[in-house]
Formats: sequence, C-alpha cells, structure tokens
Amino acid sequence: MASSRDDFIIAIRSAFLKKSTQQKFSLLTLVFISIFIIVLSSLDFKAVRYLKTAINEVVYRSSFIVSIPENFIKNSFIEISEYTTFFNNYKKNQEELNKLKSNYVSNEIIQYENNELKELINDYVYSSNKILAKIIVDHNSPFLKSIIINKGSKDGIKIGTNVYDQSYLVGRVIEVNYKTSRVLLLSDLNSNVPVTIAPQNIQAIITGTGNNYGQIKYIKDGFLDKFSGQSIIYTSGTGALFKSGIPIGKLTSIDDNSTNKLNVDFFSDFSQLKYVFAEITIKTEIKKTELDNTENDVENNKLIDAKLEILENEKNIIEQTNIKFQEENEILKNKNNILSNKILSLNNEISTQKKIINQFNVDKEELKFLRLNLQYGHKCRRSFFNNKGFMIGSNEYKNCVLNKGRINNG
Repeated sequence: MASSRDDFIIAIRSAFLKKSTQQKFSLLTLVFISIFIIVLSSLDFKAVRYLKTAINEVVYRSSFIVSIPENFIKNSFIEISEYTTFFNNYKKNQEELNKLKSNYVSNEIIQYENNELKELINDYVYSSNKILAKIIVDHNSPFLKSIIINKGSKDGIKIGTNVYDQSYLVGRVIEVNYKTSRVLLLSDLNSNVPVTIAPQNIQAIITGTGNNYGQIKYIKDGFLDKFSGQSIIYTSGTGALFKSGIPIGKLTSIDDNSTNKLNVDFFSDFSQLKYVFAEITIKTEIKKTELDNTENDVENNKLIDAKLEILENEKNIIEQTNIKFQEENEILKNKNNILSNKILSLNNEISTQKKIINQFNVDKEELKFLRLNLQYGHKCRRSFFNNKGFMIGSNEYKNCVLNKGRINNG
C-alpha cells in the first residue's frame, strides 16, 4: 500500500518536471491567484483597503520617479534651444552694429576728403559753424510746410542757410528777420533739391509732397531698375543751393505708373522737431599775388604741411573713434554676459519653481484622491456585487472616486 502511494507521488513529480506541464502549472497558479485577488477585493475589509492604498501609493510614486529623467531631458533641451536662439540673435545684432560703425567711419572719411578736394579745386575755403535754434512757430497746414526759428540776421542767418536735424537736412531759410527766420521744409510742395542716389550715383531732384515723404523726379529711362530698398539720398551740391553729401532719406517704394517717380522716406520726422541747427557758412577766398620762386616754394611747403596736418588729424580722429568703439564693444560684451547670467539664473529659478508647483499639484491631487478613495472606493469599484463599478486604476474609476461615488452613466 505504501509503495503504491510513493509511486503515485513520484509520477506526479515527474509530470510537473516536464516543460509543458510546468507552463500549465504556472498558468493555473496565476489563475488561482487572480481569482483570490478578485474575491479579496470584493470584500470591504479595512486591511484590504490599506493594502490597496499602499500599492497605489507605491505605483504613483514609482511612475513619478521614472518620469524624472524624461522631464529633465525635455526641459534641458528647451532651455538649450532658447539660449541658442538668444546667442544667435546677439551675434547677428553685433555683426550689424560693427557693420554700421564701419560704414559710419568710412562716410566720415569720404566727406572729409570731399571737402578737402573741393577747397583745392575752387580756390576758396568754407568755414562753417552750426548754431542751435528753437522752433517757435510750426505752420502745419496741408500744403505749407515751414517753421519759424528764433535766430535771425543778428546771429548770422542768411537766405539759403541750411537747417539740420542733427546731421540730416530738413530745409533752408527763405526769409530772414532780425531775430527770427522762416525755414522751408523739404516736404513743402515748393521744395526742390538736387540730389544724388547712392550707391548707383544717379543725379535727380527731390520735391515735396505736403506729407512726411518726398518724390524723386527727372529720372532718365533705363535707370529705374537699378534702384533698391538700400538706396540712400544725398544732396548733390548742384546749383550751390545745398552742400553736397548731406543725407536726406532713403527710397521706400516705386510707383507703378508712367511717370517713373520714386518715394523717399525722410530720415527726420518734421512733425516732431523742437530744435534744429542752422549752419553759418563763411567763405574766405585764397589771395593770389605774384611771388618769386622762393615764396612759391614756401607756399608749397605750407600746403604740404597743411595736408600732413590734415592727415594727422584724420589719423587721430580714426584712432579716437576706434578706441571709443572698442570701449563700447567691451561694455556691450559685459552687458551681454550679465544678461546671459541673469537669463540662466532666471531659467533655473523658473525650472525649480515649476518642479515645486508640479510636485505640489501632484501631491495635492494624490492626497485628495486617496482621501476620497478610502470613503467612496467601494462604491466605484467593480466587484461581484457591484456590476456598475469600474476597474481599479482606470480613468472612470478615478473620476467616480473624485465625484464621491456618483457614477455618471450619461
């Protein structure tokens, strides 16, 4: 009897040792465990509720910990992208600033050389001085564009005196009194100024329109296609009304009509002028006398010395300008470093605050859910006795708990 029982046990063990039998046994074990858990979950015991709460807490905390590296990588990528965009914009602005500074220095040198050559060709010397004048009357009518300044013949103002807004031309004096003068603005309908369009070096005339822009007239056929939005308008000096090389404005658009007119946007806003500069020009002719060879040599030496002095002054101006630009560049670099550090610090602070807020919201939601789950979980849980409930962990189950056990079927 005992031997037959031992043989039965041995047969059972050998059967379980087979691979297929092991898989069936494992599957059967999982089925029994699942049935046991389902039956246990349908029973509303205090120990079971605590066990489920602990399991949910472990699952929620584990999912939060697992998501930390992903969130960190995502936030780091966003911050790096923002910093890269800021750095590229800074580089672009810095290159544009250096280009503008270089163009400014080149324009100053060209104007200086131009004035020197004009003095040598015309055999006379111009000495100019700009005086500050205040606008006391502004005739802002639809057609008449003129202003009254508080400087007149007492201060050396003459008819034809050029008037500037900083270095930009705004008009010329057409009427002079003892203490006041009338200035005709470039935007007036009666204003006509000979100009040069650069860099194409095309001669034309700009006329006023009654608004804060002018029009280019008298352009020869075939030149219209050469202009672009980068063209700058300067005075040409033709007719001796204005000095040459004074900036006026830039081209803005081309009219699609047969007159081939171009619109010019003035650099100065004439409606916002409060103070202007009037240029007092004194013309001094070079005296010519019959000199012997010795005196001619002395005069030639003086001219050479004068040219050398001009070149030395030009060199000093360029060096001082370069030093000023270098100082401004260093200041901009320091400001950029300070701003970059502030941005990095603010980004770190924002990231930390976001993490704290997110953690607080998660903890708040979890605490609310856990509290309601202890009270209303048995009403929302699907069980043998509650067919209208939901599976634990599903969104419906969570919404039911947060709704205090009320199941919304609609």
